[in-house]
Amino acid sequence: MRIRRSAAMLILAALLIAAPVAGANGEGSAIGGGWFLYAGTVPMQFGFGAVTHPDGSVDGSFHHFYVNDGFTYDFWGTLTCMSFDAVNHRAWIGGVLTKLTSTDPAPGVSVGDDAWFRVLDSPDGDRSTPMGFANDLFQTSQEYCDGMPWPEGNARTHPVTSGQIKVDAP
Repeated sequence: MRIRRSAAMLILAALLIAAPVAGANGEGSAIGGGWFLYAGTVPMQFGFGAVTHPDGSVDGSFHHFYVNDGFTYDFWGTLTCMSFDAVNHRAWIGGVLTKLTSTDPAPGVSVGDDAWFRVLDSPDGDRSTPMGFANDLFQTSQEYCDGMPWPEGNARTHPVTSGQIKVDAP
């Protein structure tokens, strides 16, 4: 666990160093890493770095790791979309899984599947969600980023217990 935590912090540090200043040339960014407690019981490690360009393209990557019911889940991906709510410092982030390791013999998703999550950068406490995948509401990451779902009262987002999220809208 110590090696995994150190590796995640190195990834986060590299992302922070490489992050551009938002607003420069119409670019926006979202970056973060740390831990949140899903459903009050499952510690989830996350890390991501994303930049939107004036032409609408997105560069970046994400990582989520957790252990649940004795199985480990380790998701890595490349970003394909991101949307912002500049007023509320929210970002919707989507991409494609590029690596998946799990001790679960049937994790339910595969490399190449779309995945997404949303984050909040707030002085009252940063928040994140676990990964989402194709469902009845959204089939693709782009649909998710375009739809920008955010339930009332930050429902289904979870307080970051260690780490930080920074959202800079264009």
